Amino acid sequence: MKFLRNNNMDVISFLFLALVVLYSLSLVSAKPAMFQQDFKVTWADTHLKHVEGGRAIQLKLDQTSGCGFASRYKYLFGRVSMKIKLVPGDSAGTMNSDTDTIRDELDFEFLGNRTGQPYTVQTNIYADGKGDREQRVNLFYVDEVPIRVYKNHEARGIPYPKAQPMGIFSTLWEADDWATRGGLEKIDWSKAPFYAYYKDFEIEGCPTPGPLTCASNLRNWWEGADYKELTPTQTRLYRWVRLNHMIYDYCTDKSRFPVIPPECRVSTY
Repeated sequence: MKFLRNNNMDVISFLFLALVVLYSLSLVSAKPAMFQQDFKVTWADTHLKHVEGGRAIQLKLDQTSGCGFASRYKYLFGRVSMKIKLVPGDSAGTMNSDTDTIRDELDFEFLGNRTGQPYTVQTNIYADGKGDREQRVNLFYVDEVPIRVYKNHEARGIPYPKAQPMGIFSTLWEADDWATRGGLEKIDWSKAPFYAYYKDFEIEGCPTPGPLTCASNLRNWWEGADYKELTPTQTRLYRWVRLNHMIYDYCTDKSRFPVIPPECRVSTY
């Protein structure tokens, strides 16, 4: 799982790698941190377990509770990367997600599935407190393929999430009222407990508290030209994903949005 955000970027990019289960690869060589260096448990510590000598964690969901964790700091710009092994087999109704006032937020939600069916990843973007920008794609075998792009159109009066620091939050919880096929598929508690695993935690960015703004500096690798926009190859792959694997796009949902949202009227590659 990965997202990139910096103060010179024209786009926010979501990229994924899925090979049997969902994983993420680093874009640069860096030593992954131990969980306790950058993260803390936020709820139900009895359901979160350190494994592999603290290099990985196990999240558990049963009928008593789910659990969650968060970064110790918030960040204005940079990169977040970690490897995730989703709940295997029949996980309908379970959900891994990143989750209050006026906020900026980049939201990933991995929706549970029935055995043999693909996982669905839902992304959403909040800017200046407004969300409702959901897109969903079925996971597939990919490597460094962008599945969601949100371009900066502030010049057109469209909010862009760059001013507020963001923390990293992740949870495993029950959401069978809507998570799988709109709530038609319920959790099969006979298969509980459900487990998800996280490892290779990497955060590179501008933490707060500290200066209210992070000065632009091209020595920050994430502010280089390679991360300002998609490459021609990434653009081609992004269009391929939208054509072959996107199963929902709020921009085309006329029942929710009779008037097309303003960001949907402008080019997104």
